[in-house]
Amino acid sequence: MEMEEEANETRRKKQKFLGPMDRYASNIDPNKKTLQNQKINNAIFKERTHKVQQFMARWMYESGVAFNAVDNDSFKRFVEAVGQFGPGFKPASQYLLGGPLLKDEVERTKGLLSKQEEEWKKNGCSIMTDAWSDRKRRSIMNLCVNCPEGKTFLSSMEASNDSHTGQYMFEYVDKCIKDIRPQGVVQVVTDNGSNNMATKALLKVKRPLIFWSSCATHTINLMLQKIGGQSKFKGVIEKAKNFTIYIYAHHKTLHLMRKFTKKRDIVRPGVTRFATAFLTLQSLMDKKNELRSKECKREGGDVYCFE
Repeated sequence: MEMEEEANETRRKKQKFLGPMDRYASNIDPNKKTLQNQKINNAIFKERTHKVQQFMARWMYESGVAFNAVDNDSFKRFVEAVGQFGPGFKPASQYLLGGPLLKDEVERTKGLLSKQEEEWKKNGCSIMTDAWSDRKRRSIMNLCVNCPEGKTFLSSMEASNDSHTGQYMFEYVDKCIKDIRPQGVVQVVTDNGSNNMATKALLKVKRPLIFWSSCATHTINLMLQKIGGQSKFKGVIEKAKNFTIYIYAHHKTLHLMRKFTKKRDIVRPGVTRFATAFLTLQSLMDKKNELRSKECKREGGDVYCFE
């Protein structure tokens, strides 16, 4: 009984304040049977919420902001802070964004990193390497540090004009080990490429106390590649590939497929190309009955059936 009373008290405290004047107006008690007033209050709240959302959407459309930006926790905190500030808030100018506010954010980030650096010294950390190519076909190499406190981006460089030999990779990784402190590095994680295997050998000679570990994602990718190359799987994967290419290359078959699968696609992209092949096979199995459905359409005196 006491717990129920506490819950009711909490609900009463969490009344919706739409503006400064609402603090001086009487709240609608949900326990009282004033349903008409409650409906009016909800209608006003929905209308005002919709109006604010329209302004937010218009700004995003005009500025070309990605829709997934609204899922960022920092954006949600910003919206909450504006709501608590109330009327009269003025957004930051370009000068503030590129100057003082940027410096404040850099200092805040350094403060967050200091906690992780303390963890590196206390319990050690792992260095992870990653090499990839951007849209301009530039070769980018990244180094990240991982510890129980989280993952941190450490270093990045463009290596388009350099050969990614084992010696080159070793010098880059070893420099980062020095920056962190050799006693704080437990292991280095790379893929199984030949250059990284050469890096492993050089690392073992200079720093025998640091472990080298293979990237789990890359190892699984190699496993799927070997499995997909076996005769009893290779033909199935090739047929599924041709099947999906045919569907997505013809708008009518694509429309029918999405109609029967309730607008769900059959291609499921994965982290790697070989994982995508097996995920697509699983998707085809899950939608097998829908893909076998038949629809007949009468046009004039003829009947066309699509399977």
